[in-house]
Amino acid sequence: MKTRRFGRTNWHVSEVGYGMWGLAGWTGSDIEEVNKSLDRSVELGCNFFDTAWGYAEGKSEEILGGLLRRHKETTLYAATKIPPKNFTWPSKSHFKIEDCFPAAHIVEYTEKSLRNLKVEQIDLQQFHVWEDAWADRDEWKMAVEKLTKEGKVAHWGVSVNRWEPNNCLQTLETGLISSVQVIYNIFDQNPEDQLFPLCKKLDVGVIARVPFDEGSLTGLMTYETTFPANDWRSTYFVPENLISSVDHANALKPLVPEGMDLPEMALRFILSNPDVGTIIPGMRKIKHVESNTATSDGNGLSTELVEELRAHRWERQPTSWSQ
Repeated sequence: MKTRRFGRTNWHVSEVGYGMWGLAGWTGSDIEEVNKSLDRSVELGCNFFDTAWGYAEGKSEEILGGLLRRHKETTLYAATKIPPKNFTWPSKSHFKIEDCFPAAHIVEYTEKSLRNLKVEQIDLQQFHVWEDAWADRDEWKMAVEKLTKEGKVAHWGVSVNRWEPNNCLQTLETGLISSVQVIYNIFDQNPEDQLFPLCKKLDVGVIARVPFDEGSLTGLMTYETTFPANDWRSTYFVPENLISSVDHANALKPLVPEGMDLPEMALRFILSNPDVGTIIPGMRKIKHVESNTATSDGNGLSTELVEELRAHRWERQPTSWSQ
């Protein structure tokens, strides 16, 4: 596994990290299989794990805490997130910071995460939604400074709303933020325009999430794909989105190089961009851990193929179903 310097933290994080949303609260999750997959990822060099209190109300954090205890002798970086006080994803432009991140709420949920993880300090604490209009408000800054001074959080980050990569630029300029988590994949290339150049200028680490576009870039979805009613994807892949997603994925298949599959091409596209610190695919099975981590071998896609894939940029705007 190759590593990259993660912005001003000076951590060297694995190019392929571990997204832990799907490990709790999704259909098809088996805790024994989950733990074996996590352990296997550590064996293969993965050292960056991204969770959130919002993933099954702390259950995913508890799973990560167990991993940290099983691998005490290995340096692993634990990143989690504070849910907005109104528990509404994504945030909306008219939401006030009092609705989402008053100082007391930031402190309360950081304490909850510390207990769930069973650690004394969180490596990276992130805001699970964000509005750049809050950049100059004192509430969140006071909480950040308090928790940092107390040694309860080492670094802070923001997780940017879906398809709004520029909704944090002023916030990064405050100097309080060490990382930004953003959707970046073959379809969602917008972060390259303004966000990535600013992160490079300010030495802010980039976490690329949703590398497979919630599944469409695995190439396994069809026009008939359905999900159980209690699975989040059932509300995301509504017919309007499912049909278009499959159309866009099918258009990529002729470009997949021989000996490679679409998921591998999707990951290698992201790794071909040096502005990205780590990718956090969701992985619930050992075979996915092994195939995804294998892409971190120093071999990106050819310049010619990257340019071809740029033509598959898909401009999208947030909608009622795109939380």
